[in-house]
Amino acid sequence: MNKYTSITLLLFLISVPLNAQVFPQLGGSESSVYDLAEEELGEFNFVRVQYDTYWGGGFGYGTWSIDFPDADMNFLRGVSRLTNIKVERDPIVLRFDDEQIFDYPFLYMLEVGQNGGIVLSPKETENLREYLLRGGFLLIDDFWGQRQWDNFYAAFSQVFPDREITELSPDHEIFHVYYDIEGPQMIPALYRSDEFGEQGIDRASNHAILDDSGRVMVLINWNSDMGDGWEHTYHQAYPTRYANNAYRLGINYLMYSMTH
Repeated sequence: MNKYTSITLLLFLISVPLNAQVFPQLGGSESSVYDLAEEELGEFNFVRVQYDTYWGGGFGYGTWSIDFPDADMNFLRGVSRLTNIKVERDPIVLRFDDEQIFDYPFLYMLEVGQNGGIVLSPKETENLREYLLRGGFLLIDDFWGQRQWDNFYAAFSQVFPDREITELSPDHEIFHVYYDIEGPQMIPALYRSDEFGEQGIDRASNHAILDDSGRVMVLINWNSDMGDGWEHTYHQAYPTRYANNAYRLGINYLMYSMTH
């Protein structure tokens, strides 16, 4: 994608005031859910990464699917409602060793530090490296604390052993490409507070693996749970401000991925 295409695309995608309330009346009934049934097929689909975890002497399955499919569907609804991006109606699930990942510019995975961390095969590692270097974008969400970070790092250091993981400052472009956000936001799980997140953590941070030109290839959302913000958009007990922050961040990351 050249710079002129990127500028044109970004101007086309903007459809609402950048400081507007995302979902001003959340926590309603099912009738308040934005319906994708009438959406035309479009250029964006939410792709969740399926992976294996290693735990207790064998392989375990399931952590990749936390919040699925409600979080994925609600995020698609939010993208459709808040931008001019035409979305596909149904999210999909792919593994890194599936060649179809090269058809999609944006991948999402979560809980990468649970159950001893993820296990990537040589093919998955090779495919992911090639995908990212070709211009793909991977968003990693919802893992907490130093132990889970160490589990994550053990797997991803194999993908790019020669690249450092950089912490992003609040003035990085990714926080201002669509919504103007004051850097990383702690988005808690249901029935938790941003004043006291999981494991007693009270600060979120964003980290990245960059390509040679400084583009974010992997965005690491540490100590924050956007997936819960999307999943519980319409839950009566989930505060609107957390869901709004989840959509603002997610849409910023998406806009960045589609214009860089």
